[in-house]
Amino acid sequence: MKNISLKHLLRGIILPLFLIAADQFSKVLAVRDLKGASPKELIPGVLGLSYVENRGMSFGLLQGQRVLFIVITVLICLFLVWTYVRIPDTKRFRPLSVCVLFIFAGAVGNFIDRARQGFVVDFLELRFMSFPVFNLADCYITWTAVFLAFLLVFHYKEDELKEIRLWRR
Repeated sequence: MKNISLKHLLRGIILPLFLIAADQFSKVLAVRDLKGASPKELIPGVLGLSYVENRGMSFGLLQGQRVLFIVITVLICLFLVWTYVRIPDTKRFRPLSVCVLFIFAGAVGNFIDRARQGFVVDFLELRFMSFPVFNLADCYITWTAVFLAFLLVFHYKEDELKEIRLWRR
């Protein structure tokens, strides 16, 4: 493993802290303004706000498995940090490193909720389709996963990804 540059290290700290703060602040507002209140229309027929305490994971799966989620999240976060420090700090790999940071921030944002209160606060609701209520951390993870898939299929060549050496042969 190579030495990590100060700029790469600072990006790896500042961006996730900003994203986690935005997620946590949005959840504080959701609790304050939506808990016990009727759902609100943000964009009529498209996006609404509803308070939900999600004790499961995506789509409400594995309800009440708090300890399992905490262990899995810690392992995923350790893997993401390990991956981030292995990604070259070059313009070519910056999109990949930013994707890792967004996924890390999403995982930590929901981890904070689970560890502190036993559930994740969800509040964003798509009104034009049947879809679970979600939050900013979920957006970080989901949208970034889609963008990451695009990068891996269309942007990076296999030889470039071998440069990161996530797995040794």
